Amino acid sequence: VRLVESGGGLVQPGGSLRLSCESHDTISNIYTMAWYRQNPGKEREFVASIFTGDKTGYADFVKDRFTISRDRAKNTVYLQMNSLKPEDSAVYYCWASLEVAGTGWGQGIQVTVSS
Repeated sequence: VRLVESGGGLVQPGGSLRLSCESHDTISNIYTMAWYRQNPGKEREFVASIFTGDKTGYADFVKDRFTISRDRAKNTVYLQMNSLKPEDSAVYYCWASLEVAGTGWGQGIQVTVSS
């Protein structure tokens, strides 16, 4: 599976960013896509997922702040991040499990929340 992330960068506390994860493989009706994040020396942690039927799930620490969504026509999953905090700083990774293309990770994208 081929995934390309974009939309990261530097933002002030309280600000917003939208991450995109474009799949170069078709996302069929049976799929799971997710966002994880990781800081140096720490394990990669789950942030949010969207899966068959466009159902969603979130880690407790991002509920009511982050929203995951999918644009079927663009084969793209988004992570809208609002009310960002310094502790949200990390490298964010997109992960996918697709019916035909299999599973895999994107290359990761840096998000820094700092004043």
